[in-house]
Amino acid sequence: MATSQSLTQMLNAWRNGDVQASQHFAPQIYAELRALAARQVRKAGARSETLQPTALVNEAWLRLGEGHGPITDRAHFFALAALTMRGILVDRARASIRVKHGGDQQRAALDEVEQALPADDEELLLLDNALHQLAVVDQRSAQVIELHYFGGLEREAIADLLSLSVRSVDRSLKLGRAWLARALA
Repeated sequence: MATSQSLTQMLNAWRNGDVQASQHFAPQIYAELRALAARQVRKAGARSETLQPTALVNEAWLRLGEGHGPITDRAHFFALAALTMRGILVDRARASIRVKHGGDQQRAALDEVEQALPADDEELLLLDNALHQLAVVDQRSAQVIELHYFGGLEREAIADLLSLSVRSVDRSLKLGRAWLARALA
């Protein structure tokens, strides 16, 4: 197993176009990415027949490979992966909402028409919009909320990643949760 530093170097080589680098680190991190994807799918309430965690990992992998800027460490990579996965889920939710409200209309027999999608997509979009509004008001709280709830990072890892104290992370979590609760009420 590679050290965190060598993993970071391999991740950066991969993002800079070295396809061979991924062969060295992918087996090490795939299980963690799949577990992260399973949590993201479960939290988003995505219907299992429309998006499996494996498909989410694959789509996120492609987007992460196109990323710009260096990866600073393992925690940074997994935070980027979590945020990328969240973005994919939000994009799918938006597409689902468009379809529910008449976009991409096609003729179909009544017995072929699916039941209406659950409100989970709408709730995910409401949360996404609320997070964007929070970012306008308090960028740090929005970032901490995303890293903690969507990235699955512990408070200490967030503090290291953002160069904050754990106490500052706790304050941002508390403020962000309160703001979101008001916005979503």
